[in-house]
Amino acid sequence: MSFKIVQQVAPRLNRSELAVPGSSPQMFEKAARSAADVVFLDLEDAVALDRKDEARRNVIQAIGDVDWGAKTLSVRINGLDTPYMYRDVVDLLEQCSDRLDLIMIPKVGTGADVYALDMLVTQIETAKGRKRRIGFEHIIETALGMQNMEEIAAASPRNESLHFGVADYAASIKARTTMIGGPNPDYGVLTGGPDDAERAFHWGDMWHYAIARMVVVARANGLRPIDGPFGDFSDEPGFKAHANRAAVLGCEGKWAIHPKQIALANEVMGPNAREIDKARRILDAMEQAKREGKGAVALDGKLIDLASIRQAEALIAKAQMLEKAG
Repeated sequence: MSFKIVQQVAPRLNRSELAVPGSSPQMFEKAARSAADVVFLDLEDAVALDRKDEARRNVIQAIGDVDWGAKTLSVRINGLDTPYMYRDVVDLLEQCSDRLDLIMIPKVGTGADVYALDMLVTQIETAKGRKRRIGFEHIIETALGMQNMEEIAAASPRNESLHFGVADYAASIKARTTMIGGPNPDYGVLTGGPDDAERAFHWGDMWHYAIARMVVVARANGLRPIDGPFGDFSDEPGFKAHANRAAVLGCEGKWAIHPKQIALANEVMGPNAREIDKARRILDAMEQAKREGKGAVALDGKLIDLASIRQAEALIAKAQMLEKAG
């Protein structure tokens, strides 16, 4: 273990993160009653240019008027390169209630972007005497953001999570695809050589590098890595497959761009009964090994050690958060 200790952000349930357009206030109450862990009210891509002001007013009012229960509540502001961002931040934090938890920053490209926004938010919080400190969620969705992810992740103590925005990222790197997440039939390899009579074509995951890199940077800075949208909300098996691969790589949650994706994300990203039972048996076995003066022990024919304890403890902690949330 390095002498440098990574400070973890305050834990939040983040299995599912539901996107709700700020220009559709009729959807706010439904989002509040949904099973999503996090709801983000969107002022950016989901809102037409001529409705930006209206959406901002809707969101400000809803933060205080809607009963959001125990959900984490976030607002995605417009990009720092637009004429809407400053008014999003100023109006939001000067006028909305203290119920707001997070601000989601789209297309963040450099650590300086985060620093600038931190300065603005800090000044407003101080001037208005806001009681709850706002945290930051960052969407990595450009080549610049991918290049500078390390400095972005370390740029502010407000940082809580990194998200992979696959659609804008694909556009930024000029990838040959128009899908929002999911596989591409052209991305794969052939088995064998040119003289083989039968050659199988194996599809690959063209987003593996980006997500794996985001997970590493997020975890190295104590942040939550969250996988972004899967555009085909009619393809439930496809959504689950991509959520599973993100979870295996270390992601803590996934976006839901449609309410039907919430339950799928919660299922995949939350520990199941079998995993919880195994984690508890690992802790029990290691406690027994400790009493016997052993550093490792076998369980179900497999070696478990101190690393196994850390994995089991993390899983049990998430299960306890779920129990507390009801």
